Parts: sequence; structure tokens; C-alpha cells
Amino acid sequence: MNKTEATNVDDYIAEFPESVQEKMRVLRKIILECAPEATESISYHMPAYKLNKKPLVYFGGFANHIGFYAQPVTHEKFEEELASYKKGKGSVQFPHSKPLPEKLIHKMVRFKKEQITKLYYER
Repeated sequence: MNKTEATNVDDYIAEFPESVQEKMRVLRKIILECAPEATESISYHMPAYKLNKKPLVYFGGFANHIGFYAQPVTHEKFEEELASYKKGKGSVQFPHSKPLPEKLIHKMVRFKKEQITKLYYER
């Protein structure tokens, strides 16, 4: 991952090759379509999205993939659909060599948004 000095998501995305930028723009669009009220920032040197001050998702660029971080509960929920991807406890790697699984990303962001919203209203 780039140890970016970017202070906003546009500048972060601009640091990558055009083919990766295209995927990042699609990923960003999906996140903002699913959670238009989310706040966008740079955190941990990557694009970060929060909802009700809680982490929604993050993504980061690497040499061979885009890392997508939607917290362990989300990755557990979609474990079967993520089976063909390299994963960590709360992360998944979308290789540059494959198309982004856009429908799956939509579902993951919506799920995480529902989790945050539910917690917010249960208080």
C-alpha cells in the first residue's frame, strides 16, 4: 500500500495507475450509493467511510490488489461469497487481474450499514 500523504480520497485515488483508479472510483461510487450519508476521509493512510461516527468500510491500494475492509462481522456474513478471494479476519483482497464483484460489494456495504444503523437506534 502507498504510505500516502493524500488528505482526501480524490488525491489518494490519483496516486495509482489508471486501471486501478477506475476500480477505486467504482468502489467509491458503490459505497456512496449504498450509504450517501457516510462521511468520507483518509484514515490509516486509506479511504475511510464512517456512519454515525462508526467505521463503515475502508479500502486501500496495493501492488496486486485492492484491500477492502468491512469489519469481521461483514466478512463472516459473506464468507461463502468471498471464498475465492484471499482474506484476513476483517479484510478481503480484490485482485487487479479480476473484475470487482460489484453486486457483492453492494451487499456487504448495505449489510454493514444496517448493522451500524441498528446499533445506533438501539441506544
